[in-house]
Amino acid sequence: MSPHPQSNQFVLDPPDNQRLANLCGQFDEHLRQIERSLGVEINNRGNQFQVIGEGASVRAAGEVLNSLYAESATETLNPASVHLLLQGTGLANVVQPALTDEPIVIRTKRGQVKPRTPNQQLYVKAIHQHDINFGVGPAGTGKTYLAVATAVEALERDEVRRILLVRPAVEAGERLGFLPGDLAQKVDPYLRPLYDALYEMMGFEKVARLTERNVIEVAPLAYMRGRTLNESFVILDEAQNTSIEQMKMFLTRIGFGSKAVITGDVTQIDLPAHQKSGLRHVIEVLKDVDGISFNFFQSRDVVRHPLVARIVNAYEDYEQANPDAGNKRRD
Repeated sequence: MSPHPQSNQFVLDPPDNQRLANLCGQFDEHLRQIERSLGVEINNRGNQFQVIGEGASVRAAGEVLNSLYAESATETLNPASVHLLLQGTGLANVVQPALTDEPIVIRTKRGQVKPRTPNQQLYVKAIHQHDINFGVGPAGTGKTYLAVATAVEALERDEVRRILLVRPAVEAGERLGFLPGDLAQKVDPYLRPLYDALYEMMGFEKVARLTERNVIEVAPLAYMRGRTLNESFVILDEAQNTSIEQMKMFLTRIGFGSKAVITGDVTQIDLPAHQKSGLRHVIEVLKDVDGISFNFFQSRDVVRHPLVARIVNAYEDYEQANPDAGNKRRD
Protein backbone atom coordinates (compact mmCIF):
# COMPACT_ATOMS: atom_id res chain seq x y z
CA MET A 1 0.00 0.00 0.00
CA SER A 2 1.18 3.53 -0.72
CA PRO A 3 2.20 5.47 2.41
CA HIS A 4 -0.24 8.20 1.38
CA PRO A 5 -3.90 7.34 1.92
CA GLN A 6 -6.32 8.10 -0.86
CA SER A 7 -9.29 10.40 -0.44
CA ASN A 8 -12.62 10.30 -2.25
CA GLN A 9 -15.04 13.19 -1.93
CA PHE A 10 -18.56 12.85 -3.28
CA VAL A 11 -22.10 14.14 -2.84
CA LEU A 12 -25.16 11.98 -2.22
CA ASP A 13 -28.13 13.29 -4.18
CA PRO A 14 -30.83 14.28 -3.76
CA PRO A 15 -30.14 16.04 -0.43
CA ASP A 16 -32.59 14.78 2.17
CA ASN A 17 -31.95 15.13 5.89
CA GLN A 18 -34.24 12.23 6.81
CA ARG A 19 -32.51 9.87 4.39
CA LEU A 20 -29.09 11.03 5.57
CA ALA A 21 -30.05 10.32 9.19
CA ASN A 22 -31.28 6.90 8.09
CA LEU A 23 -27.99 6.27 6.25
CA CYS A 24 -25.71 7.34 9.10
CA GLY A 25 -27.68 5.65 11.88
CA GLN A 26 -28.03 6.71 15.48
CA PHE A 27 -24.78 8.30 16.68
CA ASP A 28 -23.36 7.53 13.18
CA GLU A 29 -23.30 3.82 14.07
CA HIS A 30 -23.67 2.74 10.43
CA LEU A 31 -20.69 4.86 9.35
CA ARG A 32 -18.57 3.44 12.18
CA GLN A 33 -19.62 -0.08 11.13
CA ILE A 34 -18.41 0.55 7.57
CA GLU A 35 -15.17 2.04 8.89
CA ARG A 36 -14.42 -1.05 10.98
CA SER A 37 -15.26 -3.45 8.17
CA LEU A 38 -13.29 -1.73 5.40
CA GLY A 39 -10.54 0.02 7.34
CA VAL A 40 -11.36 3.59 6.28
CA GLU A 41 -12.28 6.92 7.84
CA ILE A 42 -15.59 8.51 6.83
CA ASN A 43 -16.33 12.19 7.37
CA ASN A 44 -19.46 14.01 6.26
CA ARG A 45 -21.11 17.38 6.40
CA GLY A 46 -24.69 17.00 5.32
CA ASN A 47 -24.75 15.10 2.04
CA GLN A 48 -21.06 15.83 1.30
CA PHE A 49 -18.90 12.82 2.17
CA GLN A 50 -15.18 12.18 2.33
CA VAL A 51 -13.64 8.70 2.63
CA ILE A 52 -9.95 8.31 3.48
CA GLY A 53 -7.95 5.08 3.43
CA GLU A 54 -6.28 2.55 1.16
CA GLY A 55 -7.39 2.85 -2.47
CA ALA A 56 -9.49 -0.32 -2.83
CA SER A 57 -11.10 0.25 0.57
CA VAL A 58 -11.98 3.83 -0.32
CA ARG A 59 -13.66 2.74 -3.55
CA ALA A 60 -15.52 -0.04 -1.74
CA ALA A 61 -16.78 2.33 0.95
CA GLY A 62 -18.01 4.77 -1.69
CA GLU A 63 -19.99 2.02 -3.39
CA VAL A 64 -21.50 0.87 -0.09
CA LEU A 65 -22.53 4.40 0.90
CA ASN A 66 -24.15 5.05 -2.46
CA SER A 67 -26.01 1.73 -2.32
CA LEU A 68 -27.20 2.37 1.23
CA TYR A 69 -28.36 5.87 0.34
CA ALA A 70 -30.41 4.45 -2.51
CA GLU A 71 -32.00 1.95 -0.11
CA SER A 72 -32.64 4.66 2.49
CA ALA A 73 -35.40 6.10 0.28
CA THR A 74 -37.63 3.07 0.86
CA GLU A 75 -36.17 1.17 3.85
CA THR A 76 -35.22 1.92 7.42
CA LEU A 77 -31.58 0.89 7.69
CA ASN A 78 -30.12 -0.91 10.72
CA PRO A 79 -26.77 -2.58 11.51
CA ALA A 80 -28.05 -5.87 10.13
CA SER A 81 -28.89 -4.40 6.72
CA VAL A 82 -25.50 -2.66 6.56
CA HIS A 83 -23.78 -5.94 7.42
CA LEU A 84 -25.75 -7.83 4.78
CA LEU A 85 -24.85 -5.30 2.11
CA LEU A 86 -21.16 -5.47 3.01
CA GLN A 87 -21.22 -9.26 2.84
CA GLY A 88 -23.47 -9.52 -0.20
CA THR A 89 -21.32 -7.30 -2.38
CA GLY A 90 -18.13 -9.19 -1.52
CA LEU A 91 -16.35 -5.86 -1.20
CA ALA A 92 -14.87 -6.78 2.18
CA ASN A 93 -12.94 -9.59 0.50
CA VAL A 94 -11.71 -7.44 -2.38
CA VAL A 95 -9.81 -5.03 -0.16
CA GLN A 96 -7.71 -7.66 1.65
CA PRO A 97 -4.06 -7.24 0.54
CA ALA A 98 -1.90 -10.23 -0.25
CA LEU A 99 0.91 -11.49 1.94
CA THR A 100 4.24 -10.04 0.89
CA ASP A 101 6.87 -12.40 -0.54
CA GLU A 102 9.57 -10.72 1.53
CA PRO A 103 9.61 -12.17 5.08
CA ILE A 104 9.22 -9.45 7.72
CA VAL A 105 10.43 -10.33 11.21
CA ILE A 106 11.05 -8.09 14.24
CA ARG A 107 14.07 -9.44 16.11
CA THR A 108 14.61 -8.73 19.80
CA LYS A 109 17.00 -10.38 22.26
CA ARG A 110 14.12 -12.35 23.80
CA GLY A 111 12.89 -13.71 20.48
CA GLN A 112 11.20 -12.87 17.19
CA VAL A 113 7.89 -11.18 16.51
CA LYS A 114 6.27 -11.99 13.18
CA PRO A 115 3.41 -9.93 11.71
CA ARG A 116 0.56 -12.36 11.08
CA THR A 117 -1.66 -10.57 8.56
CA PRO A 118 -0.87 -8.71 5.32
CA ASN A 119 -1.84 -5.38 6.89
CA GLN A 120 0.46 -6.07 9.83
CA GLN A 121 3.30 -6.78 7.42
CA LEU A 122 2.69 -3.53 5.56
CA TYR A 123 2.53 -1.68 8.89
CA VAL A 124 5.90 -2.94 10.13
CA LYS A 125 7.50 -2.30 6.75
CA ALA A 126 6.18 1.27 6.80
CA ILE A 127 7.58 1.85 10.30
CA HIS A 128 11.01 0.76 9.10
CA GLN A 129 10.84 3.11 6.10
CA HIS A 130 9.21 6.28 7.49
CA ASP A 131 9.88 8.65 10.38
CA ILE A 132 6.22 9.23 11.28
CA ASN A 133 3.69 6.43 10.99
CA PHE A 134 -0.01 6.12 11.74
CA GLY A 135 -1.73 2.82 12.52
CA VAL A 136 -5.51 3.23 12.50
CA GLY A 137 -8.00 0.45 13.17
CA PRO A 138 -9.91 -1.69 15.68
CA ALA A 139 -8.54 -2.96 18.98
CA GLY A 140 -6.70 -6.26 18.81
CA THR A 141 -5.10 -5.68 15.40
CA GLY A 142 -1.58 -5.48 16.84
CA LYS A 143 -1.04 -1.76 16.26
CA THR A 144 0.53 -1.01 19.63
CA TYR A 145 2.18 -4.38 20.18
CA LEU A 146 4.03 -4.31 16.86
CA ALA A 147 5.03 -0.68 17.39
CA VAL A 148 6.52 -1.53 20.81
CA ALA A 149 8.34 -4.55 19.31
CA THR A 150 9.81 -2.36 16.58
CA ALA A 151 10.87 0.21 19.18
CA VAL A 152 12.63 -2.46 21.26
CA GLU A 153 14.39 -3.74 18.15
CA ALA A 154 15.59 -0.22 17.29
CA LEU A 155 16.85 0.36 20.85
CA GLU A 156 18.74 -2.93 20.96
CA ARG A 157 20.36 -2.12 17.60
CA ASP A 158 21.41 1.32 18.90
CA GLU A 159 19.34 3.01 16.21
CA VAL A 160 17.73 5.15 18.93
CA ARG A 161 18.84 6.08 22.44
CA ARG A 162 15.50 5.90 24.21
CA ILE A 163 11.88 4.77 23.95
CA LEU A 164 8.95 6.97 24.92
CA LEU A 165 5.48 5.47 25.25
CA VAL A 166 2.73 8.08 25.49
CA ARG A 167 -1.03 7.95 26.07
CA PRO A 168 -3.78 10.44 26.80
CA ALA A 169 -4.35 10.00 30.52
CA VAL A 170 -8.11 10.60 30.61
CA GLU A 171 -10.47 8.27 28.77
CA ALA A 172 -14.13 7.24 28.65
CA GLY A 173 -15.30 10.37 30.47
CA GLU A 174 -13.30 9.49 33.58
CA ARG A 175 -11.25 12.01 35.56
CA LEU A 176 -8.11 11.35 37.57
CA GLY A 177 -8.87 13.48 40.62
CA PHE A 178 -10.82 10.81 42.49
CA LEU A 179 -7.98 8.27 42.23
CA PRO A 180 -5.62 7.87 45.22
CA GLY A 181 -1.91 8.63 45.08
CA ASP A 182 0.31 11.12 43.27
CA LEU A 183 0.05 11.90 39.56
CA ALA A 184 2.33 9.04 38.52
CA GLN A 185 0.18 6.57 40.47
CA LYS A 186 -3.02 8.06 39.06
CA VAL A 187 -1.99 7.66 35.39
CA ASP A 188 -0.25 4.29 35.77
CA PRO A 189 -3.40 2.18 35.10
CA TYR A 190 -3.92 3.95 31.77
CA LEU A 191 -0.37 3.07 30.69
CA ARG A 192 -0.43 -0.55 31.85
CA PRO A 193 -0.93 -2.07 28.34
CA LEU A 194 2.30 -0.41 27.23
CA TYR A 195 4.18 -1.80 30.23
CA ASP A 196 2.80 -5.28 29.53
CA ALA A 197 4.17 -5.24 25.98
CA LEU A 198 7.58 -4.10 27.21
CA TYR A 199 7.72 -6.78 29.92
CA GLU A 200 6.99 -9.48 27.36
CA MET A 201 9.76 -8.34 25.03
CA MET A 202 12.47 -7.27 27.49
CA GLY A 203 11.67 -8.79 30.87
CA PHE A 204 10.51 -7.08 34.04
CA GLU A 205 13.96 -6.44 35.54
CA LYS A 206 15.46 -4.94 32.39
CA VAL A 207 12.46 -2.66 31.86
CA ALA A 208 12.78 -1.50 35.48
CA ARG A 209 16.50 -0.76 35.06
CA LEU A 210 16.01 1.13 31.79
CA THR A 211 13.10 3.06 33.27
CA GLU A 212 15.26 4.15 36.21
CA ARG A 213 17.89 5.42 33.74
CA ASN A 214 15.20 7.18 31.64
CA VAL A 215 16.10 5.05 28.63
CA ILE A 216 12.44 3.97 28.70
CA GLU A 217 9.83 6.54 29.62
CA VAL A 218 6.11 5.88 29.88
CA ALA A 219 4.19 9.11 30.35
CA PRO A 220 0.85 10.85 29.84
CA LEU A 221 0.61 13.04 26.77
CA ALA A 222 0.61 16.26 28.81
CA TYR A 223 4.22 15.56 29.79
CA MET A 224 5.34 16.03 26.16
CA ARG A 225 4.58 19.74 26.04
CA GLY A 226 7.68 21.91 25.62
CA ARG A 227 10.04 18.99 24.89
CA THR A 228 12.12 18.18 21.82
CA LEU A 229 12.71 14.46 21.38
CA ASN A 230 15.94 13.59 19.55
CA GLU A 231 17.19 10.05 18.81
CA SER A 232 14.02 8.60 20.30
CA PHE A 233 11.38 6.07 19.30
CA VAL A 234 8.07 7.62 20.38
CA ILE A 235 4.72 5.80 20.40
CA LEU A 236 1.45 7.66 20.96
CA ASP A 237 -1.23 5.10 21.81
CA GLU A 238 -5.02 5.65 21.95
CA ALA A 239 -4.53 8.72 19.76
CA GLN A 240 -8.25 8.93 18.95
CA ASN A 241 -8.66 10.54 22.38
CA THR A 242 -6.32 13.45 21.66
CA SER A 243 -7.62 16.89 20.80
CA ILE A 244 -6.50 18.64 17.62
CA GLU A 245 -4.18 20.86 19.68
CA GLN A 246 -2.66 17.88 21.52
CA MET A 247 -1.96 16.02 18.27
CA LYS A 248 -0.23 19.04 16.77
CA MET A 249 1.78 19.50 19.96
CA PHE A 250 2.89 15.87 19.93
CA LEU A 251 3.92 15.80 16.27
CA THR A 252 5.99 18.96 16.64
CA ARG A 253 8.03 17.36 19.46
CA ILE A 254 9.78 15.02 17.02
CA GLY A 255 13.50 15.83 16.70
CA PHE A 256 16.51 14.61 14.71
CA GLY A 257 17.07 10.86 14.53
CA SER A 258 13.66 10.12 15.98
CA LYS A 259 10.80 7.92 14.82
CA ALA A 260 7.15 8.22 15.86
CA VAL A 261 4.24 5.79 15.65
CA ILE A 262 0.71 7.01 16.36
CA THR A 263 -1.99 4.39 16.91
CA GLY A 264 -5.72 4.63 17.50
CA ASP A 265 -9.24 3.55 16.61
CA VAL A 266 -11.43 6.30 15.12
CA THR A 267 -14.56 4.30 15.94
CA GLN A 268 -13.86 4.35 19.72
CA ILE A 269 -13.61 8.05 20.62
CA ASP A 270 -14.25 9.09 24.22
CA LEU A 271 -13.92 12.85 23.85
CA PRO A 272 -16.80 15.22 24.64
CA ALA A 273 -19.39 15.42 21.86
CA HIS A 274 -18.35 18.92 20.76
CA GLN A 275 -14.63 18.08 20.46
CA LYS A 276 -13.17 16.62 17.27
CA SER A 277 -10.62 13.86 17.56
CA GLY A 278 -7.07 14.89 16.78
CA LEU A 279 -6.56 11.56 15.03
CA ARG A 280 -9.47 12.09 12.65
CA HIS A 281 -8.28 15.62 11.95
CA VAL A 282 -4.62 14.73 11.35
CA ILE A 283 -5.53 12.07 8.76
CA GLU A 284 -7.14 14.81 6.68
CA VAL A 285 -4.31 17.30 7.24
CA LEU A 286 -1.27 15.07 6.65
CA LYS A 287 -2.56 12.50 4.16
CA ASP A 288 -0.42 13.94 1.31
CA VAL A 289 2.74 14.82 3.28
CA ASP A 290 5.91 12.98 2.23
CA GLY A 291 7.73 10.98 4.89
CA ILE A 292 4.53 10.03 6.71
CA SER A 293 2.81 6.65 6.32
CA PHE A 294 -0.78 5.64 7.09
CA ASN A 295 -1.91 2.05 7.61
CA PHE A 296 -5.60 1.27 8.02
CA PHE A 297 -6.48 -2.00 9.72
CA GLN A 298 -9.75 -3.87 9.29
CA SER A 299 -11.78 -6.05 11.62
CA ARG A 300 -10.33 -9.16 9.96
CA ASP A 301 -6.86 -8.12 11.22
CA VAL A 302 -7.85 -8.78 14.84
CA VAL A 303 -5.35 -11.29 16.23
CA ARG A 304 -6.33 -12.53 19.69
CA HIS A 305 -7.51 -15.69 21.41
CA PRO A 306 -10.05 -17.51 19.17
CA LEU A 307 -12.66 -17.11 21.90
CA VAL A 308 -12.36 -13.33 21.55
CA ALA A 309 -13.49 -13.55 17.93
CA ARG A 310 -16.54 -15.56 18.99
CA ILE A 311 -17.33 -13.01 21.69
CA VAL A 312 -17.07 -10.15 19.19
CA ASN A 313 -19.31 -12.00 16.74
CA ALA A 314 -21.88 -12.65 19.48
CA TYR A 315 -22.02 -8.95 20.36
CA GLU A 316 -22.34 -7.99 16.69
CA ASP A 317 -25.18 -10.50 16.19
CA TYR A 318 -26.97 -9.14 19.26
CA GLU A 319 -26.59 -5.51 18.14
CA GLN A 320 -27.90 -6.38 14.68
CA ALA A 321 -30.94 -8.11 16.16
CA ASN A 322 -31.46 -5.29 18.71
CA PRO A 323 -30.39 -2.07 16.95
CA ASP A 324 -31.73 0.13 19.78
CA ALA A 325 -29.84 -1.71 22.55
CA GLY A 326 -26.69 -0.32 24.09
CA ASN A 327 -26.45 2.88 22.03
CA LYS A 328 -23.12 4.61 22.49
CA ARG A 329 -21.87 7.92 21.20
CA ARG A 330 -19.32 7.71 18.42
CA ASP A 331 -17.50 10.79 17.19
